Amino acid sequence: RTYSGTETEGQLLNSFLQYFGDSLGRKIKRMPLIEETVLPGDSLLTLPVVIIGNGPSGICLSYLLSGYRPYLSPEAIHPNPILHTKLEEARHLSIVDQDLEYLSEGLEGRSSNPVAVLFDTLLHPDADFGYDYPSVLHWKLEQHNYIPHIVLGKGPPGGAWHSMEGSMLTISFGDWMELPGLSFKEWAASKRRNIKSDRVMPEEIACYYKHYVKVMGLQKNFRDNVYITSVSRLYRENDDEGGSHQNEDISTEHLEMEDGQKSLIKRNWEVRGYQRATDGSHVPFCLFAENVALATGTFDSPGRLQVEGEDFPFVLHSMSDFGAAISKGKLRGKADPVLIVGAGLTAADAVLCAYNNNIPVVHVFRRRVTDMSLIFQQLPKKLYPEYHKVYHMMCTQSHTVDSNQHSAYTSFPEHNVLSFKPEMKCVLQSASGLKKILKFSVALVLIGSHPNLFFLKDQGHSIGHHSNQPITCKGNPIEIDPYTYECTKEANLFALGPLVGDNFVRFLKGGALGIARCLAIRQKKKHELIESEDGGCDGVP
Repeated sequence: RTYSGTETEGQLLNSFLQYFGDSLGRKIKRMPLIEETVLPGDSLLTLPVVIIGNGPSGICLSYLLSGYRPYLSPEAIHPNPILHTKLEEARHLSIVDQDLEYLSEGLEGRSSNPVAVLFDTLLHPDADFGYDYPSVLHWKLEQHNYIPHIVLGKGPPGGAWHSMEGSMLTISFGDWMELPGLSFKEWAASKRRNIKSDRVMPEEIACYYKHYVKVMGLQKNFRDNVYITSVSRLYRENDDEGGSHQNEDISTEHLEMEDGQKSLIKRNWEVRGYQRATDGSHVPFCLFAENVALATGTFDSPGRLQVEGEDFPFVLHSMSDFGAAISKGKLRGKADPVLIVGAGLTAADAVLCAYNNNIPVVHVFRRRVTDMSLIFQQLPKKLYPEYHKVYHMMCTQSHTVDSNQHSAYTSFPEHNVLSFKPEMKCVLQSASGLKKILKFSVALVLIGSHPNLFFLKDQGHSIGHHSNQPITCKGNPIEIDPYTYECTKEANLFALGPLVGDNFVRFLKGGALGIARCLAIRQKKKHELIESEDGGCDGVP
């Protein structure tokens, strides 16, 4: 194809070399980029798939789209006899080519997405019952199943794992963090890394993911230091009378500006953004895609209390900021305690971090210590002793146990933060309505995080289970078809991982399976349609 738009020379993205195979019928030696001034109607290459996010979700999806296919191993016997019988019925087919709804039927697990439960039980049979059975799958690389795609991420492959606090162990076992085709334990052994327990540090996982992309030959699909600014739908006029504008694409912005529109057909996606070059400059780009997969995770925007004074510089919202304050000695010798708000694992990490650095802690959270929804209630004591240490302090060192605050740690269950004051004081309110003022050295608000989908129309509020509300992992994940992971409210837009409620790596892999199967079916139908049209033309005298 001849590019009519001006291409920016010297851009890092232009080094993207990709063999698109038969689906596009030629080799592409240049990344389809345009200057931001080029109109979207210009003739440019359209990629079948653009994946936004290069964490484990994006990596796993790239692995499957690259042609890797899972088959039932010759001698494998799944411990679930009903599932094993189903697998035997189509042993000659890869799991991607089988009916996922049929295979998922009747399975139960710790994900609300049936394909996630299916893929997890194939990779880690009966893991929730404490068994360490090997996977019943083996993998084959089938080049003819390659679907052209590109994975865009802000940092190196591994996503947010590269920026997590390095001193804390992961909540999941190392085996559960691994991706298909590369054993984490074998990788660790080959790198002579001393893994002392089944749980590992985030930096180990981040290194594993980065290596995975390389060893699996996926690098050509990945681009780092990329920031997305806009993902919008292009439309095409459906003009029965024909005319000069019949095939002209119209962007959403143009669509909103024009009145009295003719009937329009939704077409491809326009993905705009910039890549940060080594000199710090921003290089703009624009891509066109038939399908977009959202794999951004939920670490973009820390949760906020939305109270007065939360924007003061001594109110922090991340473990990294807290760690930096400790390493710089800002809290050394402070008489006032650190105020930690939240009752999740990140808040517990902060308590441990402060405790280990001899920094006194005041711990504030809304729930009762006996609330069964607290994450600590779901963690076995033997596997997670450090978190149960925190939970024990939450229960036994409450401000109600002793009128005087404990020197090292004091908890305030069933309390809300009303405001932060400039003199580094905090106003708390108990469940009974009583107010209390506490002085602190620094406040750390750790109440979860939310995805930042600002690049979508209305920030993606229209694609959640609850329309016109922000997307959140627990309360309002993106609404998807349970077997294809396609957004129910927006065709050709897919989502996986925490965006659809799968926080754990072991479950997000199911999203990659569902999307890969859906796109494989559509690609096959597209090829069949093209072949039938070509055959029809050949038959015309």
